[in-house]
Amino acid sequence: MTDNPTARHHLRYQADEKPPAALAFAIGLQLAIICIAGVVLTPAIVVRAAGGGEAYLSWAVFAAVAISGATTILQAVRIGRIGAGYVLLMGTSGAFIAVCVTALAKGGPAMLATLVVASSLFQFALAGRLSLFRRILTPTVAGTVLMLIPVTVMPFVFEMLSKSQDGASAQAAPVSALVTIFVILAIALRARGSLRLWAPVIGVAAGSMVAGYYGLYDVDRIARAAWIGLPSGSWPGLDLSFGPMFWILLPAFVFVTLIGAIETVGDSVAIQRVSWRHPRAVDYRSVQGAVAADGTGNLLSGLAGTVPNTTYSTSIAVTELTGVAARSIGVVIGAIFIALAFLPKALALVLAVPDPVVAAYAIILLAMLFMVGLKIVVQDGIDHRKSLIAAVAFWIGVGFQSGVIFPQYFSGFIGVLLQNGMTSGGLVAIALTLAVELTEPRPRRLRTEFDITALPEIRAFLDKFSARHGWGRETGNRIDAVGEETLLTLLGEDGVRSERDARHFQVIARKEDGGAVLEFIASANEENLQDRIAVLGEPTAGAPVEREVSLRLLRHLASSVSHQQYHGLDIVTVRVDAPGLRS
Repeated sequence: MTDNPTARHHLRYQADEKPPAALAFAIGLQLAIICIAGVVLTPAIVVRAAGGGEAYLSWAVFAAVAISGATTILQAVRIGRIGAGYVLLMGTSGAFIAVCVTALAKGGPAMLATLVVASSLFQFALAGRLSLFRRILTPTVAGTVLMLIPVTVMPFVFEMLSKSQDGASAQAAPVSALVTIFVILAIALRARGSLRLWAPVIGVAAGSMVAGYYGLYDVDRIARAAWIGLPSGSWPGLDLSFGPMFWILLPAFVFVTLIGAIETVGDSVAIQRVSWRHPRAVDYRSVQGAVAADGTGNLLSGLAGTVPNTTYSTSIAVTELTGVAARSIGVVIGAIFIALAFLPKALALVLAVPDPVVAAYAIILLAMLFMVGLKIVVQDGIDHRKSLIAAVAFWIGVGFQSGVIFPQYFSGFIGVLLQNGMTSGGLVAIALTLAVELTEPRPRRLRTEFDITALPEIRAFLDKFSARHGWGRETGNRIDAVGEETLLTLLGEDGVRSERDARHFQVIARKEDGGAVLEFIASANEENLQDRIAVLGEPTAGAPVEREVSLRLLRHLASSVSHQQYHGLDIVTVRVDAPGLRS
């Protein structure tokens, strides 16, 4: 077999290989050092912006670091259906800053904990039924909500920007913040290679040194902290009163949880693409595992009374840079995080960073989060529908967040609910997306037995679909052949499924942009059609087997084939373009 020309020959260790222990520790330590500041500073931003006490801050940071370590290991080793099976570093989520600040300010740590626990349950539901949400939680919706996060958080950050100790120089806060921003931007914009990954760490360190010159850096905190031990704070408990404020904030937490899950989906897809020498089709069972591990992390965060966590895309960049994708790296990172959680002096080095420096770091973080949202909106191309949904939802979210959209008509529960820009903007984006879906021509559906005996029924269904749109014989024959070959390929070489497998097969056919899009939904198959189609051009010993003949025909007949594999479910989407198909 010849080498795949698209193989990643620079990848030194792919996901299922084991590098030397010293190399694994070195790379894991590098990633842990790069990301620990973000893991610690997010709860610090939340607690300080909400006016929380030092005792709770120490507990929140301890729990966040320990849980981030445990879930990073879980992502790597994969237990059952929980975990991606790849190096996906877990850390505290900047997307939750706004809602966590509000919850902490309005109801305290116990209500924050209860909200995080409740919202994590939705993430488990999403992981289990990921395929059902693919048309609602679109990149347009996810990107718009991410763009609204900085809108809701920036007022708190700007307030922190000017905080300073009594008696400190008037220049202390602005100079410390400006140095932090300048150093981060200078390194991020001009540096090459791995140095860019260190930009936030170096920037915060530089700002802290300037703050120390002015007497803002809390050296006493570091001196008081023990080398090894537990935090001074204690578990805040859970607020099970479920008062009005809980129900007001729950939709916002659910929204951000779902958006965090979408981020995790993106990261888990990306890490699969960089973890193998030879490109593979995305395994959505691994994606489901990543989302489930993310939900586990959020559940543990809620039970522990700290801010939720999510996957960090930094691990993807470092994997691409170092060429080491072995799962053992994730185990090393998680172990280092857990060790750091029990080293209060190490955490105190970060917690001693003054508010102006933390705020400057947060400004860069939130600005990048806005751009991540914008990229997600346009990642699959932008048309007038997507641009209109994103623009209208974003500015309505800004309007409600600012309290300028008919405030006299929005009061009580609804008014408080919509005052959160993420909630109001997200609701508008979902409503507009649903409106577009509902006004599109209704697709034709067929539900039948998943067996070779269903072929005549499927062919009749597809023939009727072609005739309904007035397509010619050539196009109709091509659509008919696609249906036949897809069914045969999913069934396998014998054309019969065992008694334990699902017995139902669904075909969805719709006309879209000058082509026919056919979705075939069946029970899961261990083999991915995209992977098999990708290697058809490679020489084989002897004549091709019947299954490869079907795959070759499918590749010839279809303009594109997408095979998404979930637990217990296969979704094969085939697009057929032909001169006779025009919208």
